[in-house]
Amino acid sequence: MGETAKSGKSAPNAPQDAQSGDDAYGLREGEIAVELPTEFDASLYYIGRIHTPWRRREDCPKNARGSDAACTVELDPRWVAGLTGLETVSHVVLLYWMDQARRDLVLQSPRHYAEHRGTFALRSPARPNPIAVSVARLVRIEGNTLTVVGLDCLDNTPLLDIKPYFASTDSVPDAQVGWHAGRGS
Repeated sequence: MGETAKSGKSAPNAPQDAQSGDDAYGLREGEIAVELPTEFDASLYYIGRIHTPWRRREDCPKNARGSDAACTVELDPRWVAGLTGLETVSHVVLLYWMDQARRDLVLQSPRHYAEHRGTFALRSPARPNPIAVSVARLVRIEGNTLTVVGLDCLDNTPLLDIKPYFASTDSVPDAQVGWHAGRGS
């Protein structure tokens, strides 16, 4: 059924750290990995690339609000007309593909937590479909390039979509994550 971490060994499909050749994505103690399906159910297009200052997983902020670094979103030129009107918004929702993340974990041991959590109870990039979402402040648009603040991904991360952030419908101020409530951060 699944592979459980005992000695920190990684699964065969875990990505390797491109800079050092080390397995920076191996299983942590107590984590459980499963075998992935052999076929995909859907396909998608990368509409661009995100450029950030972070080249290694351990250098990325813990979450998108953890950095004020200006990052660039380079949109494929064929989609530039799709930016029409976006210059009037203050924040955008960016959906991106965490292409360096493991895809086989069902139980994880995050670095910042003592307890194990199920993949779907976390915002970790390690998930069956490593789609990440951030609400970023839009600084400017120049041609096919957006400058934004509020990302937490590696340099050259594939971009899936851009949407305007609507505080009136996207914000849920009373939302809760019970297991996280006592942490204070």
